[in-house]
This record gives sequence, C-alpha cells and structure tokens, in this order.
Amino acid sequence: MIETPYLLFLGDAPDQLAAKVAQGIKDWRPDNAVGQFRMEGCRADLGLTDMTLQEARAAGAKTLVIGVANRGGVISASWKKVLVAALEEGFDLASGLHNLLRDEPDLVAVAKACGRSLHDVRVPEVRYPIANGTRRTGKRVLAVGTDCSVGKMYTGLALDRALRAQGIKSTFRATGQTGILITGDGVPLDAVVADFMAGSIEWLTPDNDADHWDVIEGQGSLFHVSYSGVTMALIHGGQPDALILSHEPTRDHMRGLPGYALPSLEALRDMALPLARVANPECQVVGVSINTQHMSEDEARAYCEEVEARLGLPTVDPYRHGAERLAEALAAL
Repeated sequence: MIETPYLLFLGDAPDQLAAKVAQGIKDWRPDNAVGQFRMEGCRADLGLTDMTLQEARAAGAKTLVIGVANRGGVISASWKKVLVAALEEGFDLASGLHNLLRDEPDLVAVAKACGRSLHDVRVPEVRYPIANGTRRTGKRVLAVGTDCSVGKMYTGLALDRALRAQGIKSTFRATGQTGILITGDGVPLDAVVADFMAGSIEWLTPDNDADHWDVIEGQGSLFHVSYSGVTMALIHGGQPDALILSHEPTRDHMRGLPGYALPSLEALRDMALPLARVANPECQVVGVSINTQHMSEDEARAYCEEVEARLGLPTVDPYRHGAERLAEALAAL
C-alpha cells in the first residue's frame, strides 16, 4: 500500500497539463495532498503550498508522488537529485511513469539503504485473461475523446460522484496511473500486453447488479496515432452501454502531434459508436463533456449551448457546471 498523505512532485513541468497526475490527486483526494515541490523552471502550479522536503515531512507527508506525465513517461535525469534526497529524508516514492523506479539502480540502492519503498503504479499485478466478448450484467459508461488529455478522467470522476448523489449505484473504474493513485485500485491499461488489454477491462468491469453503473476511465483517442490502441481496448473490453464525447475546443492540434488537427465531435461520434456496437449493439451516445479551462465563463456557456443544439445531447463542462445532467442522461436509459 502507498502511504498517505503525499507531497506532489511537479519537477520541471513545462505547463499545467503536464502535471495532470498531481492535479487529479489534488482535486479528488485533497486530504492526501500536503503540498507541492517544484523545481526551477516549473510552469505548473496546483495552488498548494510550495514545500521543501523537510517542511513536507514535518507536515506529515509520507510519500513523494511524481505528479508529472511527460511524453514517453520517463524519469528525467534532472529529477534524480530530488528523488534521492527524498528517500534519504524518509519518503517513499510513487510513480505512474513508464520508466519504472525499480529499474533505476541508484534509486533502488538508496531506497534499500534507507529502508524506503518504491511504488510503480504502472505495473500490472494481475494475469489478465484474453477478452472473450461475453456480455456481462450491470451497466457501463465510457468517455471517449477527440484527443488525449481532454478531461476524460475528470468527466468519469465527476459522473461517478453525480450518480452517487442521485442515489444510483456507481463505481469509478481506474485505467491509468492518476486514477489508480486517486482510488487505490485499477488497471494500468497502457502497460498491459496488447493481447490482454481488452481482457483486462473485462476483468475490471465484471458482472454486477442490473442497476449498477461502472464508470470506466477513458484513455487516449481513436484519432491519436500514438495512443489509439488503448481506446480500442476500452471500447471492446468495456462493452459500454453509453458513451460520452469529450473535447477541448481551443487546441490547434492533437497533443504531441503538430501535424494532426483535432476531429469534430461529429466525427468522433460516427467513429466511436459503430465500434462500440461491435461489442454492445445497444450502446448509445448520451452526452458531451467540454473542457473549457481556456475559455471565459461566457465563452464556455455559449460553446456548450452551441454544441448541445448541434448534436442534440446534454453538453456540460463537468468542472464548471457539474456532471448532474450527464448522470440524468444515464438514469434515463
């Protein structure tokens, strides 16, 4: 078990989006976030107290969580001095990067000498089955995006909370490192061997009560040439009864792919729904989630109203407006 509370390490994150792991923990498990540690040049800020390692330990922090999700998921050489010092100060380390803590000999040696633990969240700990496509009882909803990092996880967490508030049975099913650090359980999908990815999602969302919703954390995008595979595994392994379209309207191009423009919401709907109906012919698109963080309140409201009129689906920014209308759309199925 990863000991809480956390000191959230932002390193030298180039922008706020690069610190999405830490942001998710701060937003959804604020009691576990003692403070933040930023290196010189860091352009992300969670609004938490900036702390030294010594200050954070004195405040009760037990684990330094690498809260940065950089392209490729690597442990930067520039971070090493801080990570080593954290172990020596008495912290455990936790990371959801592809580059594993346990594969860094210097960190392993210091952790052993100091009696500290290294937690690699992105390591599958279960022998997942190959998907068999058998229909399961219960209901499932999945957010699919026009791009990566458009708010699919936030939508899922907000939707889970809204469903529970309405007295509807719901479980958030984490499929990425941030979700796992928030909930304490899940499948690190992008670290699962390809043949077993869809099967891992079947395993994650087993038979349940007929009126219970599994809210599956979305990953990647069918339109993103780097990460489309994880989205396909979620669509077929999850067998969703409902899809929510997710979009960030102010981007000039796909994240990390300057040569690729974002698709329209209509294109996303028309691609994702037929694929979902391969595994669940009754799947429906029930709503739209818009990430309006770079828009004013008036711009955000006008944009959501325009999309809702165009697509005929309830359209909200779960951060600004809550996910109650999306929960109501699920309840109506």
